Amino acid sequence: MKTFRLLIVALLVASSAAAQNNTGKGTNDEYSPTVYLISVNETETVEDCGCPALAAAELNRLAAAGAIQDYRDTHRAGFQQAEKPQFIFTTKNNKFSFAVGGYINMRVGYDFEGIVDNIDFIPADIPMTRNYATDQKLMMDATTSRLYLKAIANTRALGRVVVYVDGDFRGGARNSYTPRLRSAYVSFLGFTLGRDISTFTDLLAAPNTIDFQGPNAYNLHFATMVRWEKSFWNDCMKFGVAAEMPKVSGTYGEYAAPVPQRMPDFPVYLQVMWGPDRQSHIRASAVFRNMYERNLDKNYTTSQFGWGVQASGHIRVARVLDLFFNGVYGEGITPYIQDLAGAGLDFTPVPGWPTHLQTMPMYGWQAAAQINLSRRVSFSGGYSTVEVCKKNGFYSNDEYRTGEYIFGNMFVKITPRCKFGVEYLYGTRENMDGLKNHANRANMMVQYNF
Repeated sequence: MKTFRLLIVALLVASSAAAQNNTGKGTNDEYSPTVYLISVNETETVEDCGCPALAAAELNRLAAAGAIQDYRDTHRAGFQQAEKPQFIFTTKNNKFSFAVGGYINMRVGYDFEGIVDNIDFIPADIPMTRNYATDQKLMMDATTSRLYLKAIANTRALGRVVVYVDGDFRGGARNSYTPRLRSAYVSFLGFTLGRDISTFTDLLAAPNTIDFQGPNAYNLHFATMVRWEKSFWNDCMKFGVAAEMPKVSGTYGEYAAPVPQRMPDFPVYLQVMWGPDRQSHIRASAVFRNMYERNLDKNYTTSQFGWGVQASGHIRVARVLDLFFNGVYGEGITPYIQDLAGAGLDFTPVPGWPTHLQTMPMYGWQAAAQINLSRRVSFSGGYSTVEVCKKNGFYSNDEYRTGEYIFGNMFVKITPRCKFGVEYLYGTRENMDGLKNHANRANMMVQYNF
């Protein structure tokens, strides 16, 4: 008889969890996943209650509602971020839950009147010579499809503990579909330990694009880190600081050589937020780094100091209009500017003094707007530019000087889980010697979230 009662409870649990409606904070986001309960303890059938089965079902309904709220509260929105999970598995007291989610992303692109020598639209990769091989190009790509695992534990000692792992299929050669780890971290009490998006990145400062890279002055940089963040003043302000594993991309010349790095990068930010659900914000960020190299001329190890500052933000003017922006300036900060990552411009030999190196000044800015016609249809457009400044002249004529990135797109949610988009991109690259070229791209995308 006890087994029969437990079976009734399990059936009530399944039906109540699957039909769970949104409650509490953030109900206007239409988030209504299916929650599966993964434990029923036979010793807790509430025998003294007049209706044990219904009492147990109510407890499990509360657990399902708590799990949904956990995933609402810990969801991170913004550039290239995955949607909330559609399926959640939780214990009957919601002390532990986990979800598996992601999306399939199919993109088709066509370059014309100039190409970008990359599957992403990176102005720095525009070929500077025009010939039959650099005029038009077709691309089909699904490597940006995403898979993630997220687990949440509600503990007495550490509060809410979040474990997150996600990856895509960009780990090998172009179009190899080799799995790649993007993030792998645990967070609790404001700390984040592991690999995550850099603390210098403002995820809400740029609209989504079909192009995986996004505006060339923006930055989406991953690093292994120890980070601490704290919200205060009624969640109107937020502070963050971190120590992150550095990535150095310099031009060493004949008289210097790379060595293992000895100090982390130190990014820090202060953010001010306002509006319903704190949807608008302005952020001031800075990053400080010390980049080590071996001086072969004098046979000793030395370092170059790099630094950068950034202002960024997202302002919701009205329900139908969102504004995005960021501006960054610094020396030796190529990992923190999309177009310059890996370009060898953190430092270069000093012209006329090749035994010495110098950090390169650089800046970039982007501004964009998004028009929300409805919950399902939106239009975005914007402009972005990056420039490497001369310092004691420049190292070589074919060195990158400036790049431009102009985009316009439309996204339509065909269903709550299926999104369609079209996009146009225009970019230019100019070298230090004045040589300039451009490229055009048309993109189309279908994405299905699960």
